[in-house]
Amino acid sequence: MARVVAHLGRPETPQETADRKAEASARYRSSKTFRNLIAALLATVGVVLVVIAAVPRGEPVPQPQPDVRALAAELEADRGRPVLAPALDEGWRVNQAGTEGVGGTEAWTMVYVRSGEPGFLRVAQGFDTGDAWVAQVLDGTRSTETIEIDGITWNVYRPSNPSGTGNIDYALATPAGPDYVLVYGDASPDTAALAAASVTSQIEQLREVP
Repeated sequence: MARVVAHLGRPETPQETADRKAEASARYRSSKTFRNLIAALLATVGVVLVVIAAVPRGEPVPQPQPDVRALAAELEADRGRPVLAPALDEGWRVNQAGTEGVGGTEAWTMVYVRSGEPGFLRVAQGFDTGDAWVAQVLDGTRSTETIEIDGITWNVYRPSNPSGTGNIDYALATPAGPDYVLVYGDASPDTAALAAASVTSQIEQLREVP
C-alpha cells in the first residue's frame, strides 16, 4: 500500500517516492563526507603535534674556540719569529683567529668577544709593516697621546667617527721589531691595556729580531 503523505493528503506517486529517497540519500552522503573531513583534519593535527613533540629542543651547541696558542706556534715556525698569543680573562672568548689582509698588510689577527655582552677587541700583528699600516686600519686617525704598559710605550688612538672604522673607538699600537702590534675595538681602555700587557714579553722578543 502506498504511503500517504500528510502535506499532500494522498499516497505518494512512484516518482515522488523515488525523489524523496534520493534526497534523503544525498543528505546522508553529504553528512558523512563532512564528518570524514573533520575526522581527517583532526588526524592531521594529531600527527603534526606528535612530530613537534618528537623534535629535540635545547640550546645550540657552542662552537669550539680557536686554539690561539697552537695556531700561533704553527705561524711562528713558518715565519721564523715570535707570534702573538694574548691572554684575556675568562669573560672573553676567541671568536676568530687567523691571518688576513688588513689595510694592505698581512696580519695575524685574533677577535675576542665577551660572552653574553656586546663589544669586541682585536689583537693584530702586522707583518713587516710600520705605523702607516695603523693609519690605514684606523681610517687615518692620528695618535694624540702615549701610554706606558709594562715598560712598553703604546700610541693611543681615539677615532672620532667609529662608524668609519668598523665601530672601533679605541686603539693601542706599538712597533715590534719588523712588525707592528695593534690592539683595537670598542672595548674599554682598561681591557685594551690588559690585552696589551699580555703580549709584553712577545713584543720584547720581536724587538730583538734582527
